[in-house]
Amino acid sequence: MSALPEYRSFDVAVENHIAHVQFSRPESMNSMNKDFWLELPRCLRDIETGTDARVVVISSTGKHFSAGMDLSVFSDADAVPMAGDPGRMAENLRRVVLQLQDCLSVLEQVRMPVLVAIQGGCVGGALDLVCAADSRYCSQDAFFTIKETSLGMTADVGTLQRLPKLMPQGLVRELAYTGRNFSAWEAAEQGLVNRVYDDAESMLAGVMEIAKEIAANSPLAVLGCKEMLNYSRDHSVEDSLKYMATWQAGMFRHDDMMLSFQAKAKKQQAEYPDLVPVKGLFES
Repeated sequence: MSALPEYRSFDVAVENHIAHVQFSRPESMNSMNKDFWLELPRCLRDIETGTDARVVVISSTGKHFSAGMDLSVFSDADAVPMAGDPGRMAENLRRVVLQLQDCLSVLEQVRMPVLVAIQGGCVGGALDLVCAADSRYCSQDAFFTIKETSLGMTADVGTLQRLPKLMPQGLVRELAYTGRNFSAWEAAEQGLVNRVYDDAESMLAGVMEIAKEIAANSPLAVLGCKEMLNYSRDHSVEDSLKYMATWQAGMFRHDDMMLSFQAKAKKQQAEYPDLVPVKGLFES
């Protein structure tokens, strides 16, 4: 496996098939600046193509998980020009928003499950990010905010599209319309987070244990779970069942099941082969 590059916004370590991506700008409340947006999809793709990771854990440093979008992103006149022909300015802004959306959709697109550990504030764009993850966990001091509304704009990078699939519609609408904070316990009660921990340290330890359990399973079986769950969320039951049957016909093999049975008989942990590495087209 190739060594990962260094990133300005994250510290990354891979051990025992678990990739740990940790936001590393606590002095700026881990705000999502231009480096962040450029590096996040690159980082996850680097993990997918260059490591043996079977699960990704995203955590943070400092008091807050992330303060959300750094205002420098939209104050760059070169990236988002605000003067000129209105039609052309609108087309450019639309394209920028689509590009930002793609930066977070990568959490769904990579074949490994992505778990997020959240402490303190998870604000605006950070909430967009965690909504795209497979599972969310938080410390009891965590709070979540659809901050864009109180700033005079509509959240546009995924929260309004994904959060209603995770929590009741009426509550999501209230949170979006008011822009109020909602607490760790409310998030757990309504299904946004799986578990609330006493503090950031115990949370990260707990999430790493969950990641360890995932990494111990057949990576092909886990990949199939993620593929089917994402597809089923966005399609009818009938379509999803048909896709499941087609997937199983093409992807199911007895090898990993035999490894499971043999390991159980010996009261050992099964050792599964890694997936074939992801490569670019025509790369050797």
